[in-house]
Amino acid sequence: MKGLTSKEEEIMNYFWHKGPLFVKELLDFYDEPKPHFNTLSTIVRGLEEKGYVSHKAYGKTYQYFAVVSEESFKKRTLRQVIRKYFNSSYLGVVSSLIEEEDISLKELKELIEKVEKGNAEQ
Repeated sequence: MKGLTSKEEEIMNYFWHKGPLFVKELLDFYDEPKPHFNTLSTIVRGLEEKGYVSHKAYGKTYQYFAVVSEESFKKRTLRQVIRKYFNSSYLGVVSSLIEEEDISLKELKELIEKVEKGNAEQ
């Protein structure tokens, strides 16, 4: 499945948090100057082509809804980042977080405990 542009991801967030929407309803979430209806419609159709949304027809109008969950998208995106920037090394990711002080020793210990607990339950 192809990745998303920032605009596509923004629109997916509306579907994930608001549920099924018509393109006209998407316009209501934007401040002035609002994007043009046709622009949003083109982006939503692109999301459908990529397999992220589908639609239900109401006459000539379509109501779109997410078919990829936000959780699934996050997991796949994280795996892609780890593969691309850390040579598929989860240890590399954690090491980088520690080196940049983005994760504390306390948080790291909590993570280890969580993993150990999860492994013990299996």
